[in-house]
Amino acid sequence: MIEKFQSHLAKNLGFLSGKKLLLAISGGIDSMVMLDVFTKSGYEISMAHCNFQLRGAESVADEKWVRDYAAQHQIPIFVTHFDTKAFAEDYKLSTQVAARELRYNWFYELLDTHNFDYVLTAHHADDNLETFLINLSRGTGLDGLIGIPQQNDRIVRPLLVFNRSEIEHYAQSNKIQWREDSSNASDNYLRNKIRHNLVPILKDLHPDFLVSFAKTQQYLQQSQQLVEDAVVMVYQQVAQDANDEIHFNLKKLKQLPNYRSYLYQWLKEFGFTAWDDIYDLAESQSGKQILAPDYRLLKNRDFFILRPLDKETQPQEFWIEKDAQVNIPLKLTFSKSEAQSGSSNSVIFVDEEKLEFPLLLRRRKEGDVFLPAGMDGQSKKLSKFFKDEKFSLIEKENAWLLCSGNQIVWVIGHRADERFKPTTTTKQILKIALTP
Repeated sequence: MIEKFQSHLAKNLGFLSGKKLLLAISGGIDSMVMLDVFTKSGYEISMAHCNFQLRGAESVADEKWVRDYAAQHQIPIFVTHFDTKAFAEDYKLSTQVAARELRYNWFYELLDTHNFDYVLTAHHADDNLETFLINLSRGTGLDGLIGIPQQNDRIVRPLLVFNRSEIEHYAQSNKIQWREDSSNASDNYLRNKIRHNLVPILKDLHPDFLVSFAKTQQYLQQSQQLVEDAVVMVYQQVAQDANDEIHFNLKKLKQLPNYRSYLYQWLKEFGFTAWDDIYDLAESQSGKQILAPDYRLLKNRDFFILRPLDKETQPQEFWIEKDAQVNIPLKLTFSKSEAQSGSSNSVIFVDEEKLEFPLLLRRRKEGDVFLPAGMDGQSKKLSKFFKDEKFSLIEKENAWLLCSGNQIVWVIGHRADERFKPTTTTKQILKIALTP
């Protein structure tokens, strides 16, 4: 495997050579094999370990084991702790999704604060298949079928060309030690159900199933590229930029076999969500329009006209007095609460005594910083948060902030600030809700 690994790096991941790499190490067999092959290949590496505090003493033992390994082999290590269950409950996420969001946010913090070039994770071919099947079971488009990318920005997955059997054989042959995660044996999680029950049947039906699957994903990736190319080519035929506006020729648009799909691809980045209304607009009378937070789509005879709303007439700051209710530019409701329950992206709970009234509702500013809830007290630039959460330019421009004094209380609809969360000493909990 080591020869295949080094050949794979040289052929496909040559940009890692000479770079400062951070390896995500759980202590499990996959990450320990990744650590071993990179160590033997002479790369400059450090380790990052997340303690999600989900398995009690077992999580503590995993952390100690990884720390001891790093000390024994003189490898720099970074360790953090997350209250994963609380984060998942606050934002109505599954445990797995919450853990993923927490760890990747932390990885990007380490990349920036310690000047690492890339973070490496130990995802392999079986993980790729499982992800495909999970997405397939839930219903998905091409994006969900092309699998785990080998590289996504500064996250690299160098083991995707190896399957679980190869990794296990390498670990046994090289006497590599690892920690076994007891939760991997449970079928309480969808991924484990697929891993234990469905994947073995697929491999039994076809011994080279993973090889065939990899080819299929290559074809799907090529199909996705064709879609992206077609979207660009058809746009050039149908649309015309006119200063701050985009004009779509409806006659040409409706000649396309599936013009709704093109409209979706073109307009999704502008904040539109009422897709049925947009599709119906093509058959509506002239003068009708659909509004997004900062854009309007107007039907004008034989054209759709996409134009920004007049921002000069829209105030960018709103002051909110105590006990007030807000209807412009967003609908926010403030109410007393006896307990903290039902937190989500659209509902937060804060310690009222920590607030400084009047509150300020405003757009983002250069240099904004806050403490994202669940990030273990680590501050983050708002611009970095937008990048990590993959905000589009339009989403960034549309974001509203609820502020107390000079501090951000809530990136509305996305993340609360840790500093204002109720504690055991809180006397009055205030519920703030965003209503569509």
